[in-house]
Amino acid sequence: MTIEPARPGEPPRFTGPRDPGDAWVVTESGDRYWGRFGAAGLMAFDGERGVLLQHRVGWSHHGGTWALPGGALHQDEAPIDGALREAHEEAGVPLDSVRPRFTNVLDLRVWSYTTVVADVTDRFAAEVTDPESFAVEWAPVDQVDRRPLHPGFEVAWAHLRDLLHVHPVVVVDAANVIGSVPDGWWRDRPGAATRLLTRVAALAEAGVPALELDLGATHWFPEFVVVVEGASHDVADIDGVRVVRAGGEGDDAIAAEAAALVEDGRTVTVVTSDRELRGRAEEAGARVRGAGWLTTLLA
Repeated sequence: MTIEPARPGEPPRFTGPRDPGDAWVVTESGDRYWGRFGAAGLMAFDGERGVLLQHRVGWSHHGGTWALPGGALHQDEAPIDGALREAHEEAGVPLDSVRPRFTNVLDLRVWSYTTVVADVTDRFAAEVTDPESFAVEWAPVDQVDRRPLHPGFEVAWAHLRDLLHVHPVVVVDAANVIGSVPDGWWRDRPGAATRLLTRVAALAEAGVPALELDLGATHWFPEFVVVVEGASHDVADIDGVRVVRAGGEGDDAIAAEAAALVEDGRTVTVVTSDRELRGRAEEAGARVRGAGWLTTLLA
């Protein structure tokens, strides 16, 4: 491959120096991909309004088509950060108005594109905020492919549209996970529970590889629910994790939580090595992983 600098006005030069990522990656066959360090785009999803799309200006690559707000990554920029930055620059998406749910990576070895699918948490009115767009509009999911789509987005959309309604939740049997590691937890159960919650919160932020959840795409950011009982009942809450305090038997609370989430349409994974609870969770429609599955991810 070779790196070909952007031509004057492609994309339009804004105030300040051009970023070194603003360049074409050109393969030996002549295929051109925008972004020296790869590229990323944001698929903002609103359950009522649909997906936020950008109508690309005529001078752009595949101009006149519809795709996601996105663009070239900066050097050493994380794809999620790049997708959010580009969506903010091109479509006025407030950075704190969406929560990433999963990513999908097209990896061509010499170049990659990361689609960041994020749920709208605070409604906002999208608008054209730079010269790279004719328009930005919300499109209902069943009407997206009625528009002329950017070829790359059209291929991705056929795969990603079925994942828009997948909302994974991991329900953790805290007592079982804590008890699987002989680290002296029996001397301070609340302390052990606090340590587990802290590590789970870090995992919730980092996300989980799609293969670990038997889901499509590349990486997911599931909701984590940790059920505590007994001496750990009064452990403090922690950001990024929903704590459920069992009023009686922890197994009953876990089974009930899993059943309610499945009923609500969530894709549920229960973490426990308890054989009886495994059966109850599977009967409710949840998937089950052993405690070692989670401790490996937490390592």
